[in-house]
Amino acid sequence: MGVLFEIREHVARVTIDRPEVMNAIDQATEAELQRIWTAIEQDRDIRAVVLTGAGERAFSTGADMKSGSGMSGLEYWAAPRPGGFGGIALRETLDLPVIARVNGHAVGGGFEMVLGCDIVVAAEHASFGLPEARVGRLPLDGGMTLLQRQIPHRAAMGMLFTGRRIKAEEALRFGLINEVVPLAELDAAVERWLADILACAPLSLRATKQVVRRSAHLTAAEAQSLRLPALVEALNSADSHEGVRAFVEKRKPVWTGR
Repeated sequence: MGVLFEIREHVARVTIDRPEVMNAIDQATEAELQRIWTAIEQDRDIRAVVLTGAGERAFSTGADMKSGSGMSGLEYWAAPRPGGFGGIALRETLDLPVIARVNGHAVGGGFEMVLGCDIVVAAEHASFGLPEARVGRLPLDGGMTLLQRQIPHRAAMGMLFTGRRIKAEEALRFGLINEVVPLAELDAAVERWLADILACAPLSLRATKQVVRRSAHLTAAEAQSLRLPALVEALNSADSHEGVRAFVEKRKPVWTGR
């Protein structure tokens, strides 16, 4: 179906596997991604996710404009895409850390998917952009709404009004990504991030993401007063007690996710 999906040692790995079309996403691939995100949300044993593209040229170049859907821009806008492009750009129900392993070009919907992730590690040759206006379309699935929230206003408008791509180093300066490495070191960098994530209590991370995602529109005081389900669960968990015991006993905690 164009997507590889595996779960190993509490980590779900999702790979868009259409390198022959720069990992562009057609309707069948979109549907498969939606199914995968739902499955991840329902699996409490998963503690982190890595999203990437196959090959070395592209993370994803967004919608497959040659797939023959034939939809107008208005029809595309009206079509349901839960969670935004690829099911991840605007997803609000996935309370797990998601790492984007950007192995190449991330443009259009591919960039929107990156914007929907929590941590971004990119190869030096990766590029990012929203070129929709150059073909008479719009970045409807998160590009217009997410980019201006994640980087300075004029940097965002410069990208949106020109459709130009920026390289990984420039994206790093804007704060769009966390780390830039040579392609040969990309997997090692991702594994370092995963190791640090997995060293943390999984329920603490779920609660953190839920609070961050659902309180951005609130004042700090309003956000502080939220009593979200994941927050209550984490504070009342066995892992909360295990973390304190492990600290006192000077050992690594053993997380159970309960």
